[in-house]
Amino acid sequence: MTPPKPSDLPPDAGTNGAGPSRRDLFRKGAGVGITAGLAAGLTGFAGLPAVADDSTGREPPRGREKTMTDVPFEGFDTVRVAIIGLGNRGSGQLPLFFPIPGTRITALCDIRPEQVNRAADLVEAETGQPRPATYSNGEEDYRNLVARDDIDLVYVATPWEWHHPMAKAAMRHGKHVAVELPIATQLDDIWDLVRTSEQTRKHCWLMENCNYGREELRVLLMAKQGLFGDLLHGSGGYIHDLRNPYLFHGAYYPEGWRRQWHTRMNASHYPMHGLAPVGACMDITRGDRFHRLVSVASPALGLALYRKEHMPPDHPSWQDEYISGDRNTCFIETVNGRFLRAEHEVVTPHPYTRANTLVGTRGGWSGDPQRIYLESLGHTDHTWRDFNDDFQQYDHWLWTDIGPGEGGHGGMDYISLWRTIQLMRLGLTPDIDVYDSASWCSVVPLSEQSLKIGSRSVAVPDFTRGHWKKPRPGLSRERPKQHVPARV
Repeated sequence: MTPPKPSDLPPDAGTNGAGPSRRDLFRKGAGVGITAGLAAGLTGFAGLPAVADDSTGREPPRGREKTMTDVPFEGFDTVRVAIIGLGNRGSGQLPLFFPIPGTRITALCDIRPEQVNRAADLVEAETGQPRPATYSNGEEDYRNLVARDDIDLVYVATPWEWHHPMAKAAMRHGKHVAVELPIATQLDDIWDLVRTSEQTRKHCWLMENCNYGREELRVLLMAKQGLFGDLLHGSGGYIHDLRNPYLFHGAYYPEGWRRQWHTRMNASHYPMHGLAPVGACMDITRGDRFHRLVSVASPALGLALYRKEHMPPDHPSWQDEYISGDRNTCFIETVNGRFLRAEHEVVTPHPYTRANTLVGTRGGWSGDPQRIYLESLGHTDHTWRDFNDDFQQYDHWLWTDIGPGEGGHGGMDYISLWRTIQLMRLGLTPDIDVYDSASWCSVVPLSEQSLKIGSRSVAVPDFTRGHWKKPRPGLSRERPKQHVPARV
């Protein structure tokens, strides 16, 4: 006798109570079945209007915008850098600019005068350069900074709500802008940055340091060499217990700003560290693109539990009402039929991981711990290999030439900044452009939208407006012929 189906399961969930499969999730709300798709000669689900909400995929009208694909930097003898935000991230990144050849820090901004002055003192003492101009007269003083005429690159490292207005203002004043994660949290704002970049002809990109990690770049090159075969699926995200000291104990300034996002959106807030490197391997925006997304979330319990057990009655967190699920998982299907799983969890006890995997027809890679298994390399015994120095012949030239440098997350921070300055000085195209950045960061608002409609699928916009179909070089490019030293 078949057991009755639980009443709380969605109509297309299996009778075993396991919930909908990945395919079921993507087919929710579909007006066209798989039979019609096969009859039309389509590959997988690509092209099917099988989304519950396709409004998220609509493009705004194009006016004066022209694509920024394949647009190089102008070329600079010296790159003049301004930094907005000198908190946990900005103050850590500042000294990494000092040894990079052809770099000058010309302006600094933070809402705390003492922090700005301390940073300006450090620039003078460590570089011998003129003291940078300083801006600390309230939250809007960054607008005076971006209006200066002695800045080529603005680096934004502020709380997330400021990323969009600061990046837009920088481009409107003729500056390229590198933005910490995410470039924006709302879909309209992401589109606004894409269009502003296209209108101003200034680059805007996500400063995704993990794309420059040694293992991530090694895997990228191995994938480009075909060692994984045809890529099928992958995963990545950000699983990091941030409760102490970051969410509750003052390591971020203003205190609690990141915790507040768990009261504003039920979403995958910050999956890009793991998602972006896998997306690069799959040529997202450079031969493939995200097509549709489904998001699921656990209950929101972890922050309230930590507050109950650790925070005094007068702590401001007692005013918070947490709505964002402790764990968020997104399934993203690409136009070419691959899929990615994006994870986000920062409020429960868990060792750090970016939850990376990449799987193809010839084998796969798994991070944390770093392991690999590829038939193309003779692995046939069903045993993982440690992804260690035995594979250093696949290292990216950035790691063999530049190495970890001055450090920062194992060296990826220095390499990402050094590479940014190199690309700008040599007049090359960016490794990560506004379209890559928009696609990866769109997971934030799209995950929220999917959850709002019962974890049904939503369309992912084509931020490139069709230019994704043309393969373009990115992080896998060979070493430029022009030489730029690794450090001063």
